[in-house]
Amino acid sequence: MKQLSYIIITACLLLTSCDLERMPYSGYTDEQIAQDPAALDLMLQGCYGQLKSMIDNNHRFGEYPGDNLLKDKSSTDAFMQYIDYLHNPNNAGRANTVWNASYKIIAQTSELMKIVDESTATAEVKHQLGEAYYLRGLSYFFLCRIFGRPYYQSPETNLGLPIVNGKPEDVLADNLTLPDRATVKQTYAQAIADLRKAESLMTINKSSIFVTKQAAQAMLSRVYLYMSGTYENPNITYADSAIHYANQVIGSNRYEMLSRANFMNYNTTIPENNRETIFAVKRTDADASGEYGSNIGSLYCKAGGKGWGEIYASAKYMDRLRKTGGDETRVFGTTAADARGSFIRPVYSTGAAAIDVFRVIVDVYNTDGVLANFTYMQFPIDTVAPGVYSVSESGTNYPLTKVGDRYTFNYRPANAPAAVTYVGDIDKHIGLSSGFPMFYIWKCSMEGNFAQLHPPIISRLAEMYLNLAEAYAKKDDYANALININVVRDRAVVGNPVLSTDMDTRAKAANVIDNERALELAFEAHRGYDVYRIGRAMERRYPGFMRDQGGSNNNLKNIPADHSAAIQVLSTTSINAYSVYGTLTQNPVTTLPAADYTPYTEFIPY
Repeated sequence: MKQLSYIIITACLLLTSCDLERMPYSGYTDEQIAQDPAALDLMLQGCYGQLKSMIDNNHRFGEYPGDNLLKDKSSTDAFMQYIDYLHNPNNAGRANTVWNASYKIIAQTSELMKIVDESTATAEVKHQLGEAYYLRGLSYFFLCRIFGRPYYQSPETNLGLPIVNGKPEDVLADNLTLPDRATVKQTYAQAIADLRKAESLMTINKSSIFVTKQAAQAMLSRVYLYMSGTYENPNITYADSAIHYANQVIGSNRYEMLSRANFMNYNTTIPENNRETIFAVKRTDADASGEYGSNIGSLYCKAGGKGWGEIYASAKYMDRLRKTGGDETRVFGTTAADARGSFIRPVYSTGAAAIDVFRVIVDVYNTDGVLANFTYMQFPIDTVAPGVYSVSESGTNYPLTKVGDRYTFNYRPANAPAAVTYVGDIDKHIGLSSGFPMFYIWKCSMEGNFAQLHPPIISRLAEMYLNLAEAYAKKDDYANALININVVRDRAVVGNPVLSTDMDTRAKAANVIDNERALELAFEAHRGYDVYRIGRAMERRYPGFMRDQGGSNNNLKNIPADHSAAIQVLSTTSINAYSVYGTLTQNPVTTLPAADYTPYTEFIPY
């Protein structure tokens, strides 16, 4: 009779460490485990533990390459390469962490599946088996998003992941060989098969910190949406599947869109009590201890005296909020016109520095008169007359012209060939870090009012309505696309719905839906994938620190969806560990596209 301990051998075989978290049951036989829900639960908790161990790094892969944030300065941490796209397989420890944890989940769930006899299992055991299938399918899908190209780009030939479901027959054989990476199409097929199986097995309504039937359906909706192609060349069959599974989640009536007021406090609500959350990774106070911490929110803000506070909301994200909110003066904070702006909290200066300023983004030119970057400037305000203002620099006075709720001035930056009209805002002075205003992001902090505690969200109901909007738009069903996009918009913004004329063509609908996904799902690890999977370039031409190949700051970057930099490279450590038993093919490591030397313009979503 085989012992459960062979699972540990499998994990060690596939990975670089073997710290599976169900050691108390290592002496149980397969037959005993199959009849004991408590033993199965302990095995599953080991898998949930692995998910928790890598979910923050998974967030970094999904969010840092996007256009919702800016970094204030360089960092020696490996996460910097996800921000500036300078991929380095020899400095990819975070990639190795995600790879290891994911394959530990795959190994352990695969062995659990072999142990359980589904035909004689109780409803409780079947549900546990369904959780295992979900976690395996999720692992394949998440890894394929990181290391595999978008599905619309030749999925039959592009590389996905090695499909290794459990222990080889002869784990100690001298000639043991593990497979190289399967294709993207084969990897997605594996993920779908697992998620469908999970959906069929689970019947128990557990809370949102555990996997349920609806969690599987929500993930299937996302997987099929990723497969549904670009707006220019959609796959209608996969769009229909995305619609089907989103409707299954909505039709379960287990979840509801929070009210606007409650949504603005989404980050403080514990996941078990959040009616919009479908599945989130549970954390405890102990997980957010320490002065700085390594949790997601610690880099986005300093909360309760904890955190680094080095990554802020980007100018592009602020432009989105300004456009959809329809109010230039209430963009962020608790009074934001767009409820999504409530998660952005600027660090206003205090004391003598708490002055009125004209905050504006201007071009930066080098001594040869060539555009080199962008930067924020905060000019102290001179009041000429009531409601009439100007600013000064080096003895030159610049009148401000009111345009709507904002102001413009005609300004010539140092070394610039000519003066340009720039638009900005009158506001209180915001504290700076390396010259960048600190627009703190609070969406990933303050769960239960505990500083850097946060339950990373895997799925929530708002995503289902956004999936429906996109899938319907790809089918040219703009009426249904409009209905579903406004479920999200109407909660976020009072009195400024998306109009039928805003999305009566596929191109217009694409802009509206992409904008709404960027706003609603910001800082939830979607943006770095959403842009590329619909065939768009990642345009990040706004202030912030991103290194070029020489190590200097160069923020003039547009990354096309078909560029090799759009996906991550595998860690050399992962490749070397795998090489004992097989080949693990690396992704190309290439240079970045040439800089885009176009003067700064505000981003207009649609």
